[in-house]
Amino acid sequence: MAGSPGGRHTLRHVRLPVCRPEWVRPLLLANLVVEILIIVTGGIVRLTGSGLGCPDWPTCAQGSLVPVATQNEGFHRFIEFGNRTLTGVLIVAAVLALWAVRTALPRRRRLHQLGWAMIVGILLEAIVGGITVWTGLNPLIVAFHFLSTLVLVAIATAMLRGAQDGDGPLDERVRLVPALTARLAWITYAVGGLVLVLGTIVTGSGPHSGDKLSTRTGFDVRTVSWLHADVVMLFIGLLVAVLVAVRLAKGADRAVGADGGSGGSGGRSDGAPTTAELARLGRSWTSVLHLSLLQGAIGYLQYFTGVPILLVLAHMLCAALLAVALTLGTLNLYRHPV
Repeated sequence: MAGSPGGRHTLRHVRLPVCRPEWVRPLLLANLVVEILIIVTGGIVRLTGSGLGCPDWPTCAQGSLVPVATQNEGFHRFIEFGNRTLTGVLIVAAVLALWAVRTALPRRRRLHQLGWAMIVGILLEAIVGGITVWTGLNPLIVAFHFLSTLVLVAIATAMLRGAQDGDGPLDERVRLVPALTARLAWITYAVGGLVLVLGTIVTGSGPHSGDKLSTRTGFDVRTVSWLHADVVMLFIGLLVAVLVAVRLAKGADRAVGADGGSGGSGGRSDGAPTTAELARLGRSWTSVLHLSLLQGAIGYLQYFTGVPILLVLAHMLCAALLAVALTLGTLNLYRHPV
């Protein structure tokens, strides 16, 4: 580490080892996977009634950082403690992701900012997790905890997508579809977020509280479930509209190529979207539709079968995957989106 003028040492002068380019994508993918994994393990904590398996925070119980034999929580303490320890894995993955983009992609400032946002977000998430314990698993705090994790999933997805463009200098972000299509897609993204928010309200009103002594929201579960289903229907309709608009854009691109342009070859000199870009856009929004239909089917099945644990866990996993697909679909509206 080199000294700064005046004899002081700063991080600015630390020379980090450079991440090899072929390791950037695996590290960013791992960063995304562990964020999804924490949602799954958090679901296991809740669905097994282990939310207060460690009744203290930041310690587990009786002033100990780890479970102690004299606890009354039984096996629940190990489930909750196991979920807590994953926070360290999240931090390691986020630090490696930031190191990868800072050293292998030094000119991608926005990726660096997202990397820092991941680390700060994980630390804040840990504090929110502590608040959920202090409030006895208040359902609204638990819902916020889940939704903020989905935001981190979206950030990790954006880093993974942005790294596909390599290092700079990059052109400014270019919209690949008409303004109306982009606006429709962003509205769909917002409604998708509303679907996820309402889903947490349904969960907070249902039977799986995370602990037998935890309170519920007080909303009628049947009413909020059907409200959630109605918004899902709106979301599916918007998705179909986006897919139609994207297909029309692809048709227009093929027409340009047929008229003597270079659209069919995948290389455009006029800044218009290439065939490959439009194909990627279409695939990403098709995956959103498929995941949404699967998520809806699981939701209805769990409702009519008494919300069994495995179906609820599958529903939570699909919610995380839907956040990934929606983020990718929206980013793919642009060239160099991040």
